[in-house]
Amino acid sequence: MKKLQSKYRFLFAGGGTGGHLFPGIAVARKLKELKPDSRIMFIGTKNGLESRVVPDSGFDFKTIWISGIQRKINLKNILFPFKLLIAMLQSVMICIKFKPVVAIGTGAYVSGPAVWGASVMGAKIMLLEQNSYPGLTNRLLEKRAEEIHISFRDSEKYFRNKEKLKLTGNPIHVSSEKMPLEESLKVFGLHRGKFTILVLGGSLGARSINQAFSKIISDIEKNEKIQVLWQTGKNYYNEYKVYSSDNVKIMPFIDNMDAAYSSADLVIARAGATTIAEVAALSLPVIFIPSPHVAEDHQYKNAESIEKVGGCIVIKDADINERLYLTIMELYNNRTKLDDLAANIKKFSKPDAAVMIAKRAIVLAEAI
Repeated sequence: MKKLQSKYRFLFAGGGTGGHLFPGIAVARKLKELKPDSRIMFIGTKNGLESRVVPDSGFDFKTIWISGIQRKINLKNILFPFKLLIAMLQSVMICIKFKPVVAIGTGAYVSGPAVWGASVMGAKIMLLEQNSYPGLTNRLLEKRAEEIHISFRDSEKYFRNKEKLKLTGNPIHVSSEKMPLEESLKVFGLHRGKFTILVLGGSLGARSINQAFSKIISDIEKNEKIQVLWQTGKNYYNEYKVYSSDNVKIMPFIDNMDAAYSSADLVIARAGATTIAEVAALSLPVIFIPSPHVAEDHQYKNAESIEKVGGCIVIKDADINERLYLTIMELYNNRTKLDDLAANIKKFSKPDAAVMIAKRAIVLAEAI
């Protein structure tokens, strides 16, 4: 007898960066918890972060041939229409075999053809928008979507159909509760009783943050009550590992972010949507240094939305050398300000976002 297919078949599309990938994985995990017979597949590119992370997370993974449009004049753009056509055909073929009931686009260029292909094959469409200024792909896919889940109220004005919007928050793949301090410090060999600064630049690292921090690390180390956990990124580790000491722990990449966040008294990071959601969930004081190299300057707009309500300190990348050390020491010496930042960023926390989105995906699946 032929085995009946589960009606809970969910296709996820998005990647390139963790901000467009990890929210999808968080929702996929909740779907498996709520509906263990769910079938889940991710579509991405063979060179993106998703090609490693998705299989490691235990989900099926298929690739399509696509890349983003270069913002500046570039010969690579000549190939884009051809790549897009191929990616659309590949997406349709994947959907013919997988038969998704609901397709969930998490943003970035890869989700465009994949979600379009699922829509053509009759799947219900759900979009996740992590940034305050929505990406081009999600704005183009708006007409095909049944629901659009946003993380910032500021996003509302950029979408035409307000009835589709749900202020659900950005799903996170780390715990929304801190580990016991002693346990988290032990993971990295950090010391109890010291003020811990967590420096992040993303999985690949942030050149300007690394450079600026290397210039002030000797001054920071003069204060024996301060210690640093510094993720340089894999591309920069060999250059900056020379700054390691008993009070400065340098790592190319931090796998255990639950422990890292639980150790931190102050976070210094880019203003990616995933980082924002994570530090908000854990109510951590943060200095955001938005990347100037992202599309439509969305990181600055993300951080600006939070700074307006006193939930973070924002330093522009161009001002990092001038302001970083002074800002760190100002916060170190002002615990009231640290507490205020922590309380205000907590207002942006939506710890139940993943389960709420998963439940809505199930509702869409059951409506077919």
